[in-house]
Formats: sequence, structure tokens, C-alpha cells
Amino acid sequence: MGKKMASSVRVKLFATLAIVIIIIIAFLIIVSNTILETIYLYTKKNTALDVLGHIDSIMEQSLKDNRDDSIIFDIEKTSIKNNFEILIMSKDKEVLYDTDGNFTKDFTEKEIADIGYNISYSILNRSDVIFSEGTTYIKRLQDRKYDLNFLLIKGELKCGDIAYIRIPILPIQESVNISNQFLTIIGVVTIVLGGIAIVVITDRFTKPIEKLNEIANSMANLDFSKKYRISDNEDEINELGRSINTLSDKLESTIDKLKKNNLELEKNIENKSKIDEMRKQFISDVSHELKTPIALIQGYAEGLVENVVTEEEDKKQYLSVILDEANKMDSLVKRLLELMKLEYDERKFSDNKFDLVDLINGVIKNSKVMLEDEKITVEFAEKDPMWVYADDFYIEQVVTNYFTNAIKNNVEKNGVKKIKISIKNAKDPAKYRVTVFNTGNNISDENLERIWTRFYKVDSSRDRSKGGTGIGLALVRAIMNKYNNAYGVVNKKDGVEFYFEIHKDTK
Repeated sequence: MGKKMASSVRVKLFATLAIVIIIIIAFLIIVSNTILETIYLYTKKNTALDVLGHIDSIMEQSLKDNRDDSIIFDIEKTSIKNNFEILIMSKDKEVLYDTDGNFTKDFTEKEIADIGYNISYSILNRSDVIFSEGTTYIKRLQDRKYDLNFLLIKGELKCGDIAYIRIPILPIQESVNISNQFLTIIGVVTIVLGGIAIVVITDRFTKPIEKLNEIANSMANLDFSKKYRISDNEDEINELGRSINTLSDKLESTIDKLKKNNLELEKNIENKSKIDEMRKQFISDVSHELKTPIALIQGYAEGLVENVVTEEEDKKQYLSVILDEANKMDSLVKRLLELMKLEYDERKFSDNKFDLVDLINGVIKNSKVMLEDEKITVEFAEKDPMWVYADDFYIEQVVTNYFTNAIKNNVEKNGVKKIKISIKNAKDPAKYRVTVFNTGNNISDENLERIWTRFYKVDSSRDRSKGGTGIGLALVRAIMNKYNNAYGVVNKKDGVEFYFEIHKDTK
């Protein structure tokens, strides 16, 4: 783009210069062909009249001083100086002076007489008469012998003598042709030199313009890193460059503010959208999951109202079911709300340093009754503290969900029911990997990913006796995603192993 622009500027400047020069040369040639001859004759006429006046003064002075020799010298000097031929005749037609005798040799006595006296002004060819005043006239004549043009000036001196001055003139057309050739050469040379000058000048002026154009294009593409380098010359281009730099800075600042405001607006819209989506999803999930407990509560409550059972023990049983379902509903709603907040980034973690071994031992201790009822053996060999950095409340939920899941899905293998927990270094040296293994049946390939979805249960019968809500593993996924840590499940020979990673404390 820059090269194209520079080329265009050079071409335009060169074309403009060439046209101007051609017009000037054409004008000069026209002027030369039309008025050069007139100017030439006008100049010769004035020179001849000056010489005639000078000769008149010399002749007048000679009569006073009687210096004949000096007269001849002065006339010869004037003749040589002006390249004129001079003839002076007395009233009696006696030749008083003739430059080299050429004047009288070129004309017969009759011709001289005709030129001097016998041709009246009235019968002269007016186009050949250059000047006429009193007894003085200037006529353009042709020397038939030599085929030369000349001017003949005849004037009567104060002393009564007659002076003739013959001035050779070059053929004016030849002079015009020479002039035209000279003007043409000058025009061609001027165009060539002007072209070279234009190349040099345009390089000097177009390079800054190309740079400004490049900066403008970058600005159009929202790239404000390029700036015009201001030189020491205080000219219009520098002023333009300074203005472009100022405009670039202001545009960059304005666009940055617009981007910042736009990001805030997008974030606000996104947050509002997330809240709306979370609300819709929450209502949908709650409506779906509360159908069964509400139906149970409704059924048992109606039985009590209608006295379906009369025994006190049976009534207590009904009330116990209603209370149990109500507690499950309360737990479901709370866990679902917590999951929603985690998934929609509405929950902030309070990270701190804590002992992971102590936390796991606490979860095992709290599940002691369930372990004894199911006759499950727990293996956890770690004794020394292992310090990590995270939100201990949410990490406890992860461990609890894995542990309770291992209890509920534990199946005896080789005569034992076992849960094994271990802590090892992860591939990332800054993290630990926690694994929870339980004896039991493997999970089918199609369910390995589905189990992390809310309300999904591998058990197709969806048995409610064990109290599962299908939210636990979805909570694990949400918590681990918040920390950007790995989590998952792997089928083993005699069971299933869940794992997650956690950052070590490095502070």
C-alpha cells in the first residue's frame, strides 16, 4: 500500500511538472513565432536612432573644432562597435564618409539618389517602413546582390549633410527556429532533471506519509502500539504525526475503557444468566426429586388423618416415616443448593492449612457405626501429619462422599468387605493423590462418566433404603473443578477405586 501510494505521488508530480513545462515551452514558441521579429526590429530601430543621434553630435562638434581626422575615427569606432555600415553625403551628393567603401559600391548613383532623395514617403511600401519622422525614416530593404536583408536608416543631420546607416539583419525565421530548438532542449533537460528531483523529493516527503498511513491502518485494526517518530523539523508532517500519536493514545485509552466496561457488562449479564439458569435448574431438580418423598409423606399423613391405623405403635411408625422423609428432603435441598452454588461459581472457598491425615481419620471415626453394621474393614496406614492447603470443609465433603459411597456399594470379595484409603505423591510434585478403594462390583464403562451427573444412580432400581440422593459425586466434581484438580474412578480386580488430588502446603 505504501509503495503504491509513493508511486502514485511520484507519477502525479512528474506528470504535473511535465505538463507545466510543456505548456511554458509551447507558450514561448508561440510567442517566438509571433512577436520575436517585432521585438528584434524594434531593438534594431532604437539602436539605429541612437547611432544616428551620435553621428549628428559628432558632425556638429567637428564643425566647431575643425577636427576632420577625429570625425573619421569616431565614425569608424561607432561603425565597428555596432557592426553598422555608415555613409555620409553632403548636400551636393558628395561622399564624405563611407565605411570601407562598401556602401557606394553596392548601389548605383541612381539607386543612391533614389534612396536619398527621389522616393517620396507617399509612394513607399508602408509594410517595409519601420520608422518615419520628418526627414528621418527607417526602411527594411533587400540586398539583391547578396540576398541579404538589412535596415536602411536615412536622416538629415543638423549640419545639412545626409547620413545613411545600413544594418544587416539575420533572417528572423532562422533565429526563431534556433530559439525553438533551444527551448525544446531546455524543456527536455528540465523534465529529466525535474523527474530526478521529484524522485528525491518524494522519497523525503512520501516516507513519512507512508509511515503515517501504516500507523493509521494499524489504528483501524485496533493496534495502537505503533507511533510516529517526531523529527527536529517543525513542519506540517511533524504536526500531523504529533496529532496522529495523540489520537492513537486517546483512542487506545477510550477503547480500553470500553472493553473494561463491556467486560463488566458481559460479566453482569453472564452472572444474571447463571442465576436465572441456576434458579430454573434448582426448581427442576427439586421438583423431580421431591415427588417421591412428598408422595410418601402425603400418603402416611392421610392414613393418620383418616385413622387407617389405630394402634399406637403403628402411628409411631407412620410418624417415623414422615419425619425420616422430611429429613431426607431437607438434606436433599441443602446439598442441591450447595451444588448449584459451586457449579455456578457462587461459592468462594476459604483455603487454609490443615492435616489431611487427621481429616480422613475424622471421617472414618464418624462412620464407625455404619462400618460395624456392614462388617467392613478399613485400612488406612498413614500416621504422620500430611499438610495440605485448601478449604477443609469442602475437602471433608469429598472424602465423606467417597467413603460413604464405598460403604453403600461394598460387596464381599474373597470372604472380606474392605475399604482401603491411601495418600501418595501425584505426578505433579506439588500435589497429593488420595485414593479410596472398596471391594465390590466394577462399574460398567457407560456409567463411568454418568456417575458424576447429579441424581444419577448406577442402581437402576433406585433403592431409597440406603438414603442416596445422587448428588454426592456431582458435588465432588464441582469442588475439584473449582480447584482445577484431577478426580475420577478406576475399576480394579476386586472392586472400585475413586481418587482426587489436592495441593500440598508450600507456605
